[in-house]
Amino acid sequence: MKVQFDKTFPMPASADTAWTLLQDVEGVATCMPGASISERIDAQHFKGNVAVKLGPASMSFRGQIEVVSLDPAGRAVHLVGKGTDSTGSSGASMDLKARVEPIDAVSCTLIGTSEVSMSGKAAAFGGRMMTSVAEQVFKQFAANFAAKVQTLQAQAQPVVPASTAAGPAVATQASAPAPAASAPEVKQLNGLALLWSVLKDWLRSLFSPRRA
Repeated sequence: MKVQFDKTFPMPASADTAWTLLQDVEGVATCMPGASISERIDAQHFKGNVAVKLGPASMSFRGQIEVVSLDPAGRAVHLVGKGTDSTGSSGASMDLKARVEPIDAVSCTLIGTSEVSMSGKAAAFGGRMMTSVAEQVFKQFAANFAAKVQTLQAQAQPVVPASTAAGPAVATQASAPAPAASAPEVKQLNGLALLWSVLKDWLRSLFSPRRA
């Protein structure tokens, strides 16, 4: 089963700042709920894990990520990932193309197109369920990515020197860098929260007024 997603997210940072994070596969992985890079094989190949918690039970997926291409001029990246669960009964693959487009000096847009394929037991959820769950995952990812690029943007801001009329002591104090904002904490993907969001969307679609 294959499902395609096209997503656009506004980012609170310049295009160059967002691109700095987007080309960092390990940094991007920390934005995905429950995901982590376990091994860097070389500059283009990585091994990773995704942990999913469903109440008291937890599932773990292992896979590989390949950086197919990086285009600094177009601020674009092409990634391909494949993985299986710990029992080998389900498999998944994703072909992702993402790029950053500038808006102004302090904002940009992150645009992504991905094709996700599921096999085994995971494919039994159906396309509608996969789409709903993916919507929630992408929202969490975008929020984490935005928080990281906002931190990078703040760290890159030039320090404004104090006026010479204020005296040397004040100028020295103004030149001290501000403490860096902390990066968002990466948490395990909460399957129950995702399923509840999917259920609410489904109920809303049942009781929403339909056009004749």
